[in-house]
Formats: sequence, structure tokens, C-alpha cells
Amino acid sequence: MADGDDHLDAHDDVDDPVEVGVELLSKLEFESLSVAAAIDRLETVTTHPRTTREILEEAERRGVIERDGGDVQPRGSGYVSFQSDVVTKDGEFSCRRCGATISTGYFINFESGELGAFGSSCIRKVTGRE
Repeated sequence: MADGDDHLDAHDDVDDPVEVGVELLSKLEFESLSVAAAIDRLETVTTHPRTTREILEEAERRGVIERDGGDVQPRGSGYVSFQSDVVTKDGEFSCRRCGATISTGYFINFESGELGAFGSSCIRKVTGRE
């Protein structure tokens, strides 16, 4: 625990954050975005700087993204389908992006795991629809 890797917070309940993060980056609907904007989305998976760096490095190694200075260009051919990849659940949730209390949560089903809950506007921002 000396280096802080074993610290858990509300965003660290994802089974394999590196895999989920790489898959999220592969499905972003942006031609290009800043590294800061990419990190904003990855913070829905983990808030650990080391894990975030691992996700970016692994995504680049796999050809999912290209990095050019302060920009990231997603190279994935997929996208998040709101009909087949997003599940809506009713209950009491906190949005993983903004922290708001929500009664309807939107969850993204990736091959590597589920990510959510998100509110209706945050799900669009995380996936690159806004």
C-alpha cells in the first residue's frame, strides 16, 4: 500500500479497469480530442493516475488511439449503440461522471464489463455523442 495502488474509491469497482478503459477509448465518437478530455472520460473508469496512464499506453500499443502531443485520435471502428450496448436501470444511483443522484441509470455493456451508472446527458458526453 505504500505507493497508493491499493486505495479504492467509488470509481474503482470495475473488474478490469485497463480493459474497460481501452474499450471505452475504442468506442469514442470523436475524430480528435485533447488528452485532458480523454482523461475526463477515463475518470469514469478509474481515478488512479497510474491506471489512467496504463489505459492510455495500452490503447496506443493496441492501435486503439494515436497520440500527437496533447491530442488523442481514436482509431476504433466501433461505437456505443444505445439500442444494444446501453442498458437502463431504475433505482437510486450516483452518476459516475458528475456525481449527481439519479433515479434512472444508463450502463454501457462492454465485452470486458459494465460501466455506469450515468445520467442521460453524461452517457452522451462519455461516449462522444455531445
